[in-house]
Amino acid sequence: MDIARLIDHTLLKPEATPEQIKHLCQEALTYKFASVCVNPTHVKLAAELLQGSEVEVCTVVGFPLGANITATKVFETEQALNDGATEIDMVINIGALKSGNTYMVEDDIGHVVDKSHQHGAICKVIIETALLTDEEKITVCRLAQKSGADFVKTSTGFSSQGATVEDVALMRRTVGPEMGVKASGGIRTYLDAKSMIAAGANRLGVSAGVKIVKEAQQQ
Repeated sequence: MDIARLIDHTLLKPEATPEQIKHLCQEALTYKFASVCVNPTHVKLAAELLQGSEVEVCTVVGFPLGANITATKVFETEQALNDGATEIDMVINIGALKSGNTYMVEDDIGHVVDKSHQHGAICKVIIETALLTDEEKITVCRLAQKSGADFVKTSTGFSSQGATVEDVALMRRTVGPEMGVKASGGIRTYLDAKSMIAAGANRLGVSAGVKIVKEAQQQ
């Protein structure tokens, strides 16, 4: 298995500069990562640098809190797609989920998914597992699946904890084999990556992609 093709090569730090984004894209081309994942302000640059390659341009919407209104998330999504994004990672309305307002959560996801699919892009739904009970994780995974999302994703990487093997396994059991599961946050070694894949992840959001690929090659 070519682990590089499972990696979203990620740089979402607020202090990221255009020069660092250029370096990220060059690494993605060199190692043939699945995508680069960058903040919306860098999408246009990444799309220009990666044009004609197999590397997708992924960006984040409603990030990192998920507390934007749905119309704002949809606007963010459309702008990112117009700038050249081909994958959208959106954060759910976590407060709505925790208060039991599943209609609001499903409506929020559905509008972003629909906008993504209108442009031929895929949509991943960040559920922020660190803030949820197991029951809430199951509920939101089912809502994302019902809304037509392509992936459920563990974490933003900006909360109290990132991906765990247990959460990835729970998400995979919930959505079954048809839907993608992205593990993100705290995956720093090839061993970490292998554990997440074994638990059911078929995409990894990591900033240590080069290190992981080199460790894989050594082994």
